[in-house]
Amino acid sequence: MNILWSGARSKLLRATHVAMAGLVLLLTLQEVQAQLSYTKGQHIEPAYEGWEQNEDGSFSFVFGYMNINWAEEIDVPVGELNSFSPGLADRGQPTHFLPRRNRFIFKVPVPADWGDKELVWTLSANGVTKKAYASLKPDYLVDNIVIASENGSLGAGTSSPESRANVPPTVVIGDGKHKAEYTVAVGKKLMLRTQVKDDGIPKPIAALVALQRAAGSKRLADGTPESALRPPSRVTVGKTVGLHLSWFVYRGDGQVTFDPQQVKIWEDTRASANSPWGPSWTPPPIPKDGWYEVNVTFAEPGTYVLGARADDGGLHTDKYVTVRVKR
Repeated sequence: MNILWSGARSKLLRATHVAMAGLVLLLTLQEVQAQLSYTKGQHIEPAYEGWEQNEDGSFSFVFGYMNINWAEEIDVPVGELNSFSPGLADRGQPTHFLPRRNRFIFKVPVPADWGDKELVWTLSANGVTKKAYASLKPDYLVDNIVIASENGSLGAGTSSPESRANVPPTVVIGDGKHKAEYTVAVGKKLMLRTQVKDDGIPKPIAALVALQRAAGSKRLADGTPESALRPPSRVTVGKTVGLHLSWFVYRGDGQVTFDPQQVKIWEDTRASANSPWGPSWTPPPIPKDGWYEVNVTFAEPGTYVLGARADDGGLHTDKYVTVRVKR
């Protein structure tokens, strides 16, 4: 009897130890995950995405960034903390940095005889300085398939005749004529009209869209969508395709409000986050005439650069306007 009890006790202890080890591992993983998820106070990683060759033989270096924070939008004016070298410090880079990963944000043209030189983007935020090094190394060549794949609308290393035929949307700001500059007073609404045209590629999968709409429509007693409680269905970034327009702040450090609220251009993978990378997102309706309207309000005077991104899910086109805000 004592032998049987001893054996059972030994098995119970071993099972307890295994369970405790599993619990410790789970808590450790949760602690590590918590440490890697920040709302504010962290730095920005500038990112060199690759290079494109232009029709005239010159090249364009393509850059993006990763703001480690999930909530903090950081302003870094052009200068010692946000500059390029060699040559001009200002190469059209953003000074207002949205949260998390922002891919293929801007391009820097370089001449056809650039050779094997490097162009360096230096960016400092929250006391941390990081650099991105751009060169014409062959493995950094990007094309539309690479862009669509990196954005998450294609599986890695996959393509199709449809995806290879896709071209970026076209954007016109203003009634038939692009207006580059606007002036408005603090607190007054500035209405921006934008026309977007696209080739209809890639086509949203109707069944998937219907499923996402149905999932997003189910709500808990407090009004929270059920989909908000579900974890993402894939580990790597995935993006729902569908044409949409998003206005965002590219330069300017005052509070800017868009009405209606704009679809996020940064990779917010949380459910119900109004982001194409969120599992419950569905493309908003496209205006019948192709003209989108948004009201923009500025809380502080200054000079702002706003971007309009027309995105079909795979490829995008960015246009910019300068807004001078006075008291």
